[in-house]
Amino acid sequence: MKVASTISGRSDAPTVVLANSLGSMWEMWDANLASLERHFRVVRFDTRGHGRSPVPPGPYTIDDLTDDVVELLDFLELERAHFVGLSLGGMAGLRLAAREPERVDRLVVLCTGARLDPSSAWIDRAALVRARGTAAVAEAVVQRWYTGPWLDRHPRIRKESEEMVASTPPDGYAACCEVIAAMDLLDDLPSITAPTLAIAGADDPATPPWQLERIATAVADGKLLVVPEAAHLASAERPDLVTPAVIAHLQGDGS
Repeated sequence: MKVASTISGRSDAPTVVLANSLGSMWEMWDANLASLERHFRVVRFDTRGHGRSPVPPGPYTIDDLTDDVVELLDFLELERAHFVGLSLGGMAGLRLAAREPERVDRLVVLCTGARLDPSSAWIDRAALVRARGTAAVAEAVVQRWYTGPWLDRHPRIRKESEEMVASTPPDGYAACCEVIAAMDLLDDLPSITAPTLAIAGADDPATPPWQLERIATAVADGKLLVVPEAAHLASAERPDLVTPAVIAHLQGDGS
């Protein structure tokens, strides 16, 4: 199953693959895109069950999401690439780096976790979305994506973000919730050899900084960045801090 993707930036530069969060599409990287394009060939894609990508029948597993990335790399004839993933996208990146280490050059994971407890919360959210649609969770999800003051200053983005969540196919969203419920990558972390930058939003209620610290300390070569005044979509809320840190890490500066 090939996911929908788009390519931009420099054709003569290393490639970075950007993976989206639960309930979003590749547009979630818009605030970071122009800067990344000056340094890299940028591949963005929609996770299965999201946006423009197919919605195959569930259940899905974290290895299914990883297989989708491998298939995309193969389709683009990329033996190796940098990988940047946020939340669900970060989970796929961790599994990819552990399972297919030869495919990942340098890794950035943002606002994610190797295991998110309790699993019952994700099962309950999947059931709610199947019963009432993704619009039923859109407002609550976006309140976790950004800090309250930031949302108050950006009502248009609040509206667009809620529309993005609400447009996600319920079956795809629910199946990805169940991926998170079943996922446990803690034993994978020590085998990840790609230099890894773990970025946390200081005010992220979904994946607090300790989740990213656990990743950074467990992988073979990890660093932690905690971004102030940022919640779950730290890359969108604080691109002024996140984008330069991502670029520096992918270029190998300081490591």
